[in-house]
Amino acid sequence: MTAVAGRAGSRTRPDPTGTGLDALRRALAAPHPTAGSDRPPAHTPDPDRTSRPATVPDPEAASRAAPAPARTSPATPGPQAAARRVRTTLTSEFRLVDGLRTHTRRSADPTVPGTPPVVLVHGLAVSHRYLTPLAETLGTTHPVYVPDLPGFGLSAHPGHSYDLRQHVAHLLAWLDAYRMPPVCLVGHSFGAEVAAALAADRPGVVRALVLAGPTSDPTARSRRGLVGRWLVDSLREAPWQAPILVRDVLDARPWRVAATIAHSVRNAVEEDLVRITVPTLVLAGERDPIVPPRWRAQVTRLVPDARLVTVPGAAHNVLTTAPGPVAGAIRDLLVPTLAR
Repeated sequence: MTAVAGRAGSRTRPDPTGTGLDALRRALAAPHPTAGSDRPPAHTPDPDRTSRPATVPDPEAASRAAPAPARTSPATPGPQAAARRVRTTLTSEFRLVDGLRTHTRRSADPTVPGTPPVVLVHGLAVSHRYLTPLAETLGTTHPVYVPDLPGFGLSAHPGHSYDLRQHVAHLLAWLDAYRMPPVCLVGHSFGAEVAAALAADRPGVVRALVLAGPTSDPTARSRRGLVGRWLVDSLREAPWQAPILVRDVLDARPWRVAATIAHSVRNAVEEDLVRITVPTLVLAGERDPIVPPRWRAQVTRLVPDARLVTVPGAAHNVLTTAPGPVAGAIRDLLVPTLAR
C-alpha cells in the first residue's frame, strides 16, 4: 500500500477532487468487488490508452516536482523551486508484453558500462510516477526501468484485477521482452510482495533484491488493518505527493485498488521470503506505520541473506521522499554482487 499526504502543498497544482486524503477515502469507500470477484462494476468504463506513440518524451515533466534529498532529514523534501530545476533523464516506452500494452519509464544508459540494471516495481494503488525521484537519482549510475503493472499508470487496463501471481508472471514476461540480464529488483509496498515472489520462484533472473516498505504485516493482514495503517501514514507523508498519488488512484479505478488490496492481504509473503537466495536489502522509513519495526525485523530474519536499513525521518513512501539515501543503500548492496 502506498500512502498519500493528507493535504496538498500550497505550491502544487490544486487537486480537483479535494485533498489527497479525502479523495482516497472516497475511492476506498466506492463500490468494489465482493469477495472472490476482481472484476469492475458493470457501469465502470476502463479504456486502454492505445493512441500514444511507441516512444514519447516525459509527459509529466512540466508538472512534476521531484524532491531534493535533504542533508539532515531525508524525509523532508527540498524547496519546490529547487525541485523544479531538476531535469528529467527518463523517457517512456510501450511494448506488447504477454498480449498487454505495457508502459515503462527508463533512464538513458549510464556512462559506466557493465552496471546491472535496476527495475523498480510500484505499489498497489500507484504507478511509475511516484518512483521518478529515485529513478532519476539511480539513473546517473545504473540503467533504471520502471514498468507500470497491468491496470496501473499508462499500461493497458485489463477487465479484471491481476492477483499477485499474475503480476509475477507479467513481470517475468516483461524481463524477457527486454532481454534483461540478472537485475537488481526493487519492490515497494505491494511491489515488494511481487518482487519477493519473483525472486523466490526465479532466482536466476535476479542479481539482488530490495524489499522497501514490504507489506503485509500478519498483525494487520486485513483490509481494515491495512487501510487503517495507511490512514495513519497519510498524516506523516510530505504533502506535495498528494496530486501525484491521487491521480494514480483515479487512473487505476477504485474497484481495482480495492481488489488489489484484497489480493495483498490474502498473500502469505512469509512463504516466499524464506525461499529467497539472492542478497537482499530490507528498507523502511523510520516513521512508517504500515511496516512497523517488529515486522521489518521479522522480514529481515526470514530472508536468509538480508540486512536492514532504516531511513531516519521517512514514512512509508521512502523511495519518493528520500531518493538520495535510498539510492546510496542500493548502490552499496550492488558493490559485492559486482565482484562475484
